[in-house]
Amino acid sequence: MVERSRAAATIKDAEDARDELRVALKGAGVTLPSLTLDGVSLTGDFPRPLLDLGRCTPQTARRLAEALRGEVG
Repeated sequence: MVERSRAAATIKDAEDARDELRVALKGAGVTLPSLTLDGVSLTGDFPRPLLDLGRCTPQTARRLAEALRGEVG
């Protein structure tokens, strides 16, 4: 039961990180429509969740690059 609770907490932490990233990107004018958790990384007794940033258009990629360089404002 403890292992299940730890797994759930690990997944919840990954979901929170995904949501934080989504909000930060939105603040920079960037939307990654496929942003999600990688389902395969959630399997097993000890999940090691990974965020899947997904696919985006070249325009979105450039907008993200601008945001990372601090050019969005």
